[in-house]
Amino acid sequence: MDSLLLIGIGLLALGLLLLVLEAFVPSGGILGISAAISAVVGIVFLFRYDPMWGATGLLLTAVLGPMAFFSALKMLPNTAIGRTMVGPSGEEIAEERMARTRAIRAQREKLMDQEGEALTAMRPSGVVMVNGERHDAIARGGLVEKGQAVRVVNIDGLTIEVRGIS
Repeated sequence: MDSLLLIGIGLLALGLLLLVLEAFVPSGGILGISAAISAVVGIVFLFRYDPMWGATGLLLTAVLGPMAFFSALKMLPNTAIGRTMVGPSGEEIAEERMARTRAIRAQREKLMDQEGEALTAMRPSGVVMVNGERHDAIARGGLVEKGQAVRVVNIDGLTIEVRGIS
């Protein structure tokens, strides 16, 4: 008769393990269904051994099952598989965006006091060529004609301000 107790406890443990695996392995619910079947059969074995063991197994399954599953889901984004499935966190995306913005600003800061040419008529915004690169810019201090020489006079964040050179 002790074999009923061991089999019942083993099936409950197997059900708990399968439930945790369901959170980590995309199985389309197969692992979850297998976990439920294993738990139900384990509880039946425990009830056949002793009704008190069966009630205890049922209560533990009702409490520990959801706790284990949601704990596994909470840990999922911190694992390699989870990062692949979920993607980067909001903080990682924000850090990457800030790093990219800082790099662009640093590159644009190097344009200060450089000379170039207006590729379009700037009334007041347009496109300029500075150091062989095209940039959107705003004309400061008057309109700039197409082909006119310009000098970068200010960098305000990501905005380039130019002034026509006579």
